[in-house]
Amino acid sequence: MIILLCLLSGMQPAHAQNSNTNEGSASSKGSLNFVDADIESVIAAIGDYTNTTFIIDPRVKGKINLVSEKPLSKAQAFQLLTSVLRLQGYAVVTGGGYTKVVPEADAKLQAGTAGAVRGDQVATQIFRLNYESAVNLVTVLRPLISPNNIINANPANNSLVITDYSDNLLRLGKIIAALDDPARSDLDVVPIQHAIASDIATMVNRLLDAGAATPGGDAGRTSLLVDSRSNSVIVRAPTEARANLAKSLIAKLDQPTAMPGNVHVVYLRNAEASRLAQTLRAVMSSDASAGSAAQSAPMPAQGPLPTGGTTGYIQADPATNTLIITANEAVYRNLRNIIDQLDARRAQVYIESLIVEVTATRAAEFGVQWAGLSGDITSKYRTGAVTGFATGGDNLINQASAQATTGNFLPPGNGLSLGIFRQTAGQIGLGALARALASDDEANILSMPNLITLDNEEAKIIVGQNVPFITGQYTTTASGSGAGVNPFQTIERKDIGLSLRVKPQISEGGTVKMAIYQETSSVQDATGSAGIITNKRSIDTNVLVDDGQIIVLGGLIDDSQRDGVVKVPGLGDIPILGNLFKYQKRSRVKTNLMVFLRPTVIRNTEQSVSLAGDRYDYIRNAEIAGQPENSLVLPNLGAPLLPPLEDGKIVGGALSKTSKPAPNTAANQPLEPAQQHAISPVSQSQVPAAPTQQ
Repeated sequence: MIILLCLLSGMQPAHAQNSNTNEGSASSKGSLNFVDADIESVIAAIGDYTNTTFIIDPRVKGKINLVSEKPLSKAQAFQLLTSVLRLQGYAVVTGGGYTKVVPEADAKLQAGTAGAVRGDQVATQIFRLNYESAVNLVTVLRPLISPNNIINANPANNSLVITDYSDNLLRLGKIIAALDDPARSDLDVVPIQHAIASDIATMVNRLLDAGAATPGGDAGRTSLLVDSRSNSVIVRAPTEARANLAKSLIAKLDQPTAMPGNVHVVYLRNAEASRLAQTLRAVMSSDASAGSAAQSAPMPAQGPLPTGGTTGYIQADPATNTLIITANEAVYRNLRNIIDQLDARRAQVYIESLIVEVTATRAAEFGVQWAGLSGDITSKYRTGAVTGFATGGDNLINQASAQATTGNFLPPGNGLSLGIFRQTAGQIGLGALARALASDDEANILSMPNLITLDNEEAKIIVGQNVPFITGQYTTTASGSGAGVNPFQTIERKDIGLSLRVKPQISEGGTVKMAIYQETSSVQDATGSAGIITNKRSIDTNVLVDDGQIIVLGGLIDDSQRDGVVKVPGLGDIPILGNLFKYQKRSRVKTNLMVFLRPTVIRNTEQSVSLAGDRYDYIRNAEIAGQPENSLVLPNLGAPLLPPLEDGKIVGGALSKTSKPAPNTAANQPLEPAQQHAISPVSQSQVPAAPTQQ
């Protein structure tokens, strides 16, 4: 068969053993000499020689050269064929009792298992890791794999799935075995003899992080922890070499100071130097009192401090927020332990409050007034009578008075007024006026004051007006003359509106204790003779709430009804007819007021940046929704608009102006209520919906 194929392809026949011999034996060998031969013919010849069934992809085309200088066994001939096909961009995949020849890019979709193939055949193998992270090894092994083949990590069982040539899989297996070693678990405790452990740890951490890349994350990083009690540094490193490097740096830095004296400057990161200095002075004073019972005098605010036979001096520099400490090494180390614990980053609390007030007022009035007047404006004497009932009667009295003086009636008041009068000799005599009025007033107020403050620091927000209140007034007369009168008033201004004052305190368990004062006030009447009348609703309380939870601080549910009747004595008591001589008024006021509060603890920079970005985007979207509409007459001058915010930074750096955005742009649409709650750190499922009008 080989000789026949060689003759058909125009090549010299290869020297092979007689076909009657056992070709399947390991000792049977033959020479191959295919020059510029059709690839399909060569594959068929090798398949006949090695007793292998080949399935050739229709895309496998071209000419190849396959020449052996020495006789080859069947296995060697098969391996030589796969190597030549690999150079041509084709791959051999074995599985299911047959062998497929496909383009290399498609081999990963039809690969067999690694145990059944070898050499330049494509296979898939699963490597299970015991110590190293599979995700981290993907980055390391990816450059070692053919571009058309794949490597994937399965984090669920920490394994790698690799499809590649069989010989490369063997090489990758050795590399993975070398990398999948248990990490160094021993911890080294290095006592610090001369320096401060916290200073040494901070400096060595910076040096190691700057000089070594750690693509594996925290697992491949050298970390140093501080034990302030023993003034030691605890070293944790992934390898012995990294641990030795850290210990050598610590030994070089832990040297006695070469500077004369015992003055130390401590730079603070978070605490306030003036306050911390007072605390440290109190600590040193108590230590001195414990060490010497005879010394009981109070410690001065500034100056040397006796501490059991030694002196210490603590001075704060507010300009640089530093502490200047004069003390021996033992006292300084004790003070540094206290400073390191107190100079920690303080958490912040973002407080969202929701003040919902719904007020509905219903009023109805009905009454009949009588008025009669004899004569006209030329008469010398005139007699008349009027029934007046509160507001409705006042109007009728005014009408009668106006008619008596001018002959004309004033316009009737609000509501429906029906009147009937008797006219005598062209003049109006006895008359009656019926008045009916119904009014509805509704108010739905939603206030959301938000503020952020440090732990254990009070914060206050006020939104309203500063209203003057007259507290006293008098006049003075100039001496010697009664004409000079000088009026004088004393005024006190008060804030009227919405105010919120909160002082939070964060506990170790995550709960937040808050001292809260919330007030809502408004001006009801500014025309009273006694001064301004104000409405006020306030809450002064202390609460304990979990981080991120909503609580209700307090509320008011008030439903009141008032009935009033004004009548003429005797006549108003007559059944049925008495309604003609009375004025009736009924009103109902229903008020629903609730105050909700939600504190969120912010412990790191990422939370703070995320919160600021949410609030910034909310305001910017509100500005976009409030841009002026385009006008055919007026020029489009634009309106101020906040620049966009990207990665916590303002793009553009200043306020910019823009025209009205296109109405079909989804990003520029006005925020719906649900979207507003979605932007807020308080999720919509946690924020109570605003009550609807009843």
